[in-house]
Amino acid sequence: MIKRYSRKELTDIWSEENKYKIWLDVEIAAAEAMEKLGQIPKGVAKVVRKKAKINVSRIHKIESEVKHDVIAFLTSITEKTGIKARYLHQGMTSSDVLDTSFNIQMVQSGKIILKDLDQILKVLKKQAKKYKFTPCMGRSHGIHAEPVTFGLKLASFYEEFKRNRKRLVDAINEVSTCAISGAVGTFANINPNVEKHVAKKLGLRVEPISTQVIPRDRHAFYFSVLGIIAGSIERVAVEIRHLQRTEIYELQEFFSKKQKGSSAMPHKKNPILSENLTGLARMIRSATIPALENIALWHERDISHSSVERNIAPDANITTDFALVRLTNILDNMIVYPKKMLENLNITKGLIFSQEIMLELTKSGLSREQSYRMVQNNAKKCFAENLNLFDVISSDKLIMSKITHKKLKSIFSYAKHFKNVNFIFRRVFKK
Repeated sequence: MIKRYSRKELTDIWSEENKYKIWLDVEIAAAEAMEKLGQIPKGVAKVVRKKAKINVSRIHKIESEVKHDVIAFLTSITEKTGIKARYLHQGMTSSDVLDTSFNIQMVQSGKIILKDLDQILKVLKKQAKKYKFTPCMGRSHGIHAEPVTFGLKLASFYEEFKRNRKRLVDAINEVSTCAISGAVGTFANINPNVEKHVAKKLGLRVEPISTQVIPRDRHAFYFSVLGIIAGSIERVAVEIRHLQRTEIYELQEFFSKKQKGSSAMPHKKNPILSENLTGLARMIRSATIPALENIALWHERDISHSSVERNIAPDANITTDFALVRLTNILDNMIVYPKKMLENLNITKGLIFSQEIMLELTKSGLSREQSYRMVQNNAKKCFAENLNLFDVISSDKLIMSKITHKKLKSIFSYAKHFKNVNFIFRRVFKK
């Protein structure tokens, strides 16, 4: 991923240096187990741990000659540790190292992304409670529907990211497996206890059955979860972008003192960060299909998945981390305009109370169809003549013969729409 959309904490995980370090950890852990089983001489793991050095450029130089990354890695380690390194990798195959190490990188990334989710949940909870009873327009199909509160919008996002956190915990668990099972996964030349030791040492579970590779449905699940998280990021970003539109302007991304919105128009304040998140979400989701297609490999193994994962694993994880951190900052620093929210609530001059008038008419004995038609005709008149619904209904003799003036006045109130806000908040925040 390009530096512009990367954080060091994640790029370090997907660096060549870290990858080879994990490879070395796997090889040393396997050697420890083989020593205990008496399969290789005592002291191999100790010597390798002490003398081995990761030299990325040297590994690449050897690989350019031998055309095999694991052989190049083992050769470079041998150059530093001496003859005892010949006991490394006994009975193992490249995928034992590659897949186990890849899963460790996935777990390392996933745990940081979990922290990112914890932060976004913290900010959403804080902001939801702050704007718990701030009235704003609830829209369906982009059209004014009925009143909600801005806090309810944020609580909805909170609940979604809470689900995302649970999904990611499950996805991390899914890829937390280790396979040290040999050429086709039959343990023909390696004791299963080696796998057990490596798994325990590196904080993984043993893969119940591998075919040389760890099954890629596990990874497809992980990348699918990142894709869903990206969808949630975009859902929030799109809402921010809509609410910052000039015609609505209910909130705004923080705009710093020296910031400029347009090279041509000095008045512009654009929601550039949220737009950026929409684009990044597309990039994250683009990893989902290749990950699903990696599930089907030829027979026990091919390497068609390898080139895919070398691309999508760093990019999807790094971008998800970056996007979540950016969204957290946007939400924490956004500027909210409650007065504009209230102003927008009144744009349609009471039309948003049409449902309750209809329901009240049905209580008087009229059919739903008749009640709907009567209110709709008055609503059309309000639209056409820019009138207030309360005034138009008040002058409709048939409707007023069914509803008292006092009742009609009570209908044109926000109170009823917010009476269950506390109930909803208790369900979401469990307090």
